[in-house]
Amino acid sequence: MVALTPPATAVALFAAAVLAASAAGAEPECAQYNPQNNLYWGDLHVHTRYSLDASTQDTRTTPAQAYAFARGAPLAIQPWIDGVAQRRLQLQRPLDFAAVTDHAELIGEVALCTDPDSYAHGSLYCRTFRNFPRAAFFIFNTTAARGGRLGLCGENGERCLDAARKPWADIRAAAEAANDDGESCSFTSFIAYEWTGASENLANLHRNIIFRNARVPAVPHSFIDGDGTVDSLFRALDRDCLQADGDCDALVIPHNSNLSDGAMFPAPSSSTMALEQAQRRRRFETLMEVYQHKGASECYFQPGVSEDELCAFEQLPYGTFSGKFVGWLSKPVKPGAGFARSVLRDGLAYAGQLSVNPYELGFIGSTDTHLGAPGAVSETDYAGHGGAGAPASGENSGGLVDDLEFNPGGLAAIWAPQNRRDELFEALRRREVYASSGPRITLRLFAGEDIRADLCEAAEFAEQGYRDGVPMGAVMPASGRVRIAVAAAADPGTEQSPGLDLQRLQIVKGWIDEGGAARERVFDIAGDPDNGAGVDLATCRPRGEGFSQLCSVWQDPDFSATTAAYYYARAVENPRCRWSQQICVASGVDCAEPSTIGNGFEACCSAEHRPLIQERAISSPVWHYPAADAPTTE
Repeated sequence: MVALTPPATAVALFAAAVLAASAAGAEPECAQYNPQNNLYWGDLHVHTRYSLDASTQDTRTTPAQAYAFARGAPLAIQPWIDGVAQRRLQLQRPLDFAAVTDHAELIGEVALCTDPDSYAHGSLYCRTFRNFPRAAFFIFNTTAARGGRLGLCGENGERCLDAARKPWADIRAAAEAANDDGESCSFTSFIAYEWTGASENLANLHRNIIFRNARVPAVPHSFIDGDGTVDSLFRALDRDCLQADGDCDALVIPHNSNLSDGAMFPAPSSSTMALEQAQRRRRFETLMEVYQHKGASECYFQPGVSEDELCAFEQLPYGTFSGKFVGWLSKPVKPGAGFARSVLRDGLAYAGQLSVNPYELGFIGSTDTHLGAPGAVSETDYAGHGGAGAPASGENSGGLVDDLEFNPGGLAAIWAPQNRRDELFEALRRREVYASSGPRITLRLFAGEDIRADLCEAAEFAEQGYRDGVPMGAVMPASGRVRIAVAAAADPGTEQSPGLDLQRLQIVKGWIDEGGAARERVFDIAGDPDNGAGVDLATCRPRGEGFSQLCSVWQDPDFSATTAAYYYARAVENPRCRWSQQICVASGVDCAEPSTIGNGFEACCSAEHRPLIQERAISSPVWHYPAADAPTTE
């Protein structure tokens, strides 16, 4: 938790609301309550034994165990030999919040196949599931991705829908038990699930659904239950949550748009999105997950085409899941298809067409762990998250612990007054959040015409930022200039694993020019990209120094009051060894000496291996719209 401070009027109104709620018998304020907001770290993408892909790689973690791990408890993970786990994980720093997001699809089928007393336990499907888990992974998932049910589910899938109630009840109970709603506010858990949709060509449409409180639908609405469109998910949430009795509320967070081939966020040129569809998207989708186990979705680097070389970070070599598993289905990644910068620019185009921007999206990171290990993002002791890759391997099997192109994933950072569900949920909704690729880099941004040029020297950076501007995730009032204040602090790390210095601080701007062309530009605003910091690849020891803190007030030199644009900040660390290189070094691999390359370590010396990375954090954007063309917020 870090306190780095909304306009005075907003603070007074918020305080009055809190006092009124307390008088009405609402929960008391947390001990660390801060009207200028604290920083909380968490993971909103976590799979346990109830997800098909996790269970077929022998993950045995329960939702309760996943939450205990997030709070600092050790976790036993595969491989299991005679019922004994061969590996254990434990976070050096517990999380502040988490959500178990098991797949709605196939949750009933998994429950039937793992229950010895179920009518389906002896079926061919379930025997395949238990005896040939990798075959079951493909058979079950292919059926679900095409919107179908397995034969064991009965007419209209009723048996599997009924079987889903038990694991869903366990997921809900675990979240309720883990949630600390006392005065200490030590941990927040959200009831959640994943909607695992796919397009006609099996491109990724996956989304996590995060509920505000314990008022949730009786069963999670899955891709199989709808008509195959994302809009059917929004309509179902509107019917079963927003319009239901009680105070049910939900947010939808898309992830892995890097694997969507552009289908996750249709571009204006390829879509006829109706106004009501755009409004539903805007209502439910305020965020996108840009860093996670299966790659980064911020931007894509293509030599000779892209200028931002920092986009060459955790890029996958294929553009859809099918391209990983079936060679002849593989196709080149489309640099602009589904990556955040392109999506944000498409949103500006939609705003001009519909007077609604359905892609006004903030950014978070998460792990997508399939070990039930939320927040396990260390490059140093990475255990492999599994999931869409090969089953996570153990020490006895040798070699790298995950497919080479995968990574430990990221974290979600939330600025909120206290660590409670309502406040964290509202911060997610207003997009006062940011994404980290793993390190706990502190990042804060305020924007507006009246931001002081000397704000970095002010004793109350946040208080004055709220007073004179808007925070990350907000729309700036139309004005005659754009001025943005950004402050960042390096992750201090822990005694066992110290953090790295920052190398530089940047602003990324995207807009559509007068000719209708999509444009972007990256500005270095603090730090030094040529600071000389590096890494000894033979030992993975870092060398050189950077900056423990960076702050700058930047003014757009090319600002046009008549052009819509978005802006976000990126704080970049000095280089470090990637998880794969650390394992290669620890295992004595020397690519110049073939005799040192043991079985399973061949990838250490492959052309695809990226031994170095630069971890980073990116803020949610802020938007500027011309006064006459500002889109509706409804």
